[in-house]
This record gives sequence, structure tokens and C-alpha cells, in this order.
Amino acid sequence: MGLKIEKVNGKELSYSEFAEKYMAQNQPVVLTGLMDDWRACKDWVSANGKPNLHFFSTHFGKSKVQVADCGTREFTDQKRIEMTVSEFIDHWLRVSAADNGDNTDCGAAGRSLLYLKDWHFVKEYPEYIAYRTPMDFSDDWLNFYLDKYRMHNDPDTYSERNEISCSDYRFVYMGSKGTWTPLHADVFRSYSWSANVCGKKQWYFLPPSQHHLVFDRNMKSSVYNIFADVSQSKFPGFEKAIWLECSQEENEVIFVPSGWYHQVHNLEDTISINHNWFNGYNLSWVWDLLLKDYNEASEYIEDLKGCDDFEELCQRNLAANTGMNFSDFFIFIVRFAFANVVLLHTLVHGKNETSWEPSETVQHIHFNLKSIRSIAVKMKPINAGDRQGVLLDLRKNLEDHSFIELCAAVGKTYELIHGRSEVTRALSQCKETMFSNFIRSQVQCSEDLVTFIDDALTKLGGDFSG
Repeated sequence: MGLKIEKVNGKELSYSEFAEKYMAQNQPVVLTGLMDDWRACKDWVSANGKPNLHFFSTHFGKSKVQVADCGTREFTDQKRIEMTVSEFIDHWLRVSAADNGDNTDCGAAGRSLLYLKDWHFVKEYPEYIAYRTPMDFSDDWLNFYLDKYRMHNDPDTYSERNEISCSDYRFVYMGSKGTWTPLHADVFRSYSWSANVCGKKQWYFLPPSQHHLVFDRNMKSSVYNIFADVSQSKFPGFEKAIWLECSQEENEVIFVPSGWYHQVHNLEDTISINHNWFNGYNLSWVWDLLLKDYNEASEYIEDLKGCDDFEELCQRNLAANTGMNFSDFFIFIVRFAFANVVLLHTLVHGKNETSWEPSETVQHIHFNLKSIRSIAVKMKPINAGDRQGVLLDLRKNLEDHSFIELCAAVGKTYELIHGRSEVTRALSQCKETMFSNFIRSQVQCSEDLVTFIDDALTKLGGDFSG
């Protein structure tokens, strides 16, 4: 193993510095000083620095969670088991007692190392404010959207408890010393951040430029465990991989960029809080993954290419395997384009005509709209929006309570990041003037979306493209 990942005091890092150096450059970093006022760091940690398991059993014991058996592989991941938090903690305590020689009756099956993963804690306990998302990670389109909408609505591919059709991507992880996560790149090729409430983790990273080295000759399957006996005939490039590694201590937050493969080991009993998210900086990674997975889905059922419903089958498989399809992604980016235009309109119409200069907020909105536009341009050659028959209307969205709440959430994030209370005014006041400002408010295909954004930036943006 080789290069180390840098650690930076998060309190001394501005949002623009984080965005330019780490999000835009797609580079990992460990941030300190961001968890000082978290309730989780008090309630969830015992006086000896270990996880306060009794607290979890008492307050959240009835929750049903997904637990990974770290000793059993199932396809490309660890075998998952559903149990309550209390059952998980009882198992943890039994194994711990056996390891300490206090329980000679605990058999091999009972000694399995179980790792609680992907617990949707925020959704389940919204009144219990365990933490606040650090500002650097707050421009979170994925979770803002899922707070108001489902990513995919087809009942044949959507399941409330389906791992990749999640209600959100805000998770709590809990595991004893020795639990681990196999080598993987994150869902949707999103960013992720992971905060150690207690305990210590060891991370091993491989940058995207080297990800082919951990795949087989056909680029179909990747290495499961980098410390196992990796077959050189199956994975001929594995020994050439240059890994970055990092020890993550208690109260440290690690930023995992898009497309970085990583494997993680708990060196101590550990609790962590983890989010997946994406925004204008890594939206292209999401589209690139969708396109790759779509091509693979098409190839897999190529013998059905003459069927009338071939395209529909491809899109259903894409939604089932990746978590969204072209239509879902198109609706997603259109709604965020609409939201950013509404907020830009609110800012422009609230300005002082004689002295107003574009703020950092306006420049941020411009950046996000241009990021969406660049993806829409990429979608045009394959008619990714057109073929779905999607029609989105700005006027109708402005009458939708969920959309107004999405606008408010995005606006509050801009205020948090840029420190100015200039965005979240009464959004209803902008509806009437909004209609007169845009000849076209309907978007049905990627070309419409490009035109809509161009019109918005021309009519509301002036010369300050930022």
C-alpha cells in the first residue's frame, strides 16, 4: 500500500476552497473539526470511548435494519440479514463476551461478525437531530430530491426496502472490530462522506484512472477483497494498482470522490454516519454510469432486439439494476433546472436595479444550471429524454407543494453556503412574473431542456455568467 490522503482542518476551509480543491478535482480528503456539536457524539459514545450499545437498545431497539455477515459472500457483496437493532446488539455483546472468554457456549455460527449497514436513521427518527450535515456536503441534490419524490415509480421495479431504490441515502453504520466492507465504488458513482462518531477505520482507495486494474479481462466483475488470494489469471492488472490509504480516527470525516473504488476495515468498535450525494460537480459521473449500464443492459438482451418492447425492457432493467433509468434521471435534472431558475428569478427580481452585482449565490446557480445543460447536451444524440414521452411543465410544478419545498431546501442551502439570507423569500410571489418571462415553460426532451436553460440565463443572467 502506498500514498497517504491529506487531513485538513475543516473549520479553516471555506466552501469555495473545498469545492475547487476536492469536489472539482475529484480528490479524497479527511476533514477534522466538523463534529464538535453533534448530539450523536455525546449520546452514542460511552465514557470509555466505546459505542453506547445500551443507548441504542433502549431508544432505537425496535428498528428493523439490514446487517451484513462479514464472513459470508453473496454475489458481489456480503450476505444481508434483517433483524432488529436490539437483536443485532445482543449478537454483538455475545460475540464480544465469547472473545473475552466469558461465554464458552457461543458456537461458531454465533461468533459471526455482523455489521449494521445502510440504516436510514434520519428518515426513521426525524425528530432526533443526531447531527447536522457539514456545510461542505450540503449541496445534496440526491437527498433533497428523495425527501420529496421517489426516484423511480414503476411498481415492477420499485420496492420500499430495495437497497438501490432508497427513501434516502443518509445512513448509520455500526460494527465491532474486524467488520469490513468489500471493494466497491459508490451507488450512482455519487460522492460520499463518512463521519466516525467513535472508533477507527482503515480505508484503501483506488483512483478512477486505475479502476480497470481490479476488473477481470472482460470488465464484468471486480476484486471482492484486496487482501485475499487474488487470481492473477482472472485479474491480470491487480498487482499494478497503486493504492492510497488512510486511518480515520474518531471525530474525523472522510470525503470519498466519485468513481474511487475503496475497501474499508473497522480497526475498533465503530459507529459512523454516511451520506451519498451528488450535485453539479459530479452530475456527469451519474450520467456516464447510466449510459454504461444501459449499454450493458441492451447487450444482455440483444437477442430480443427485434421486439416492440425492447427499449422498455432495457429501461426497466436499468432501473432495477442501477436505481434509475433515463426517464427518472431526465425528470430529476429538469426539476433541478426548474428549481434553480425559480431561485434565480427570485433573486433577480429582488435586486436593487442601480447597485446590484451578482452574488456568490447567483454564480452558484449559474454553475449548477450550466452543469445540467452540459448533461442535457450529452443526452441529445441518443434521445434519452425524447424516447420516454416525458412532459414537465414549470407552471404545473409551481402549483406542486413538493416542488416548492424542493426550491426552499435548495435555497436554504445556498444561504448556508454563502452566508446571505437572500434566497428563500415567499416563492409564491414570483409565480405571476415568472410566466411572462419565459415563452416556453414546457420541457419534453433534452433539446427543450437546453433551450429552457439558455432562455433563463439570457433573460435572467445578463452578462454575469460567473
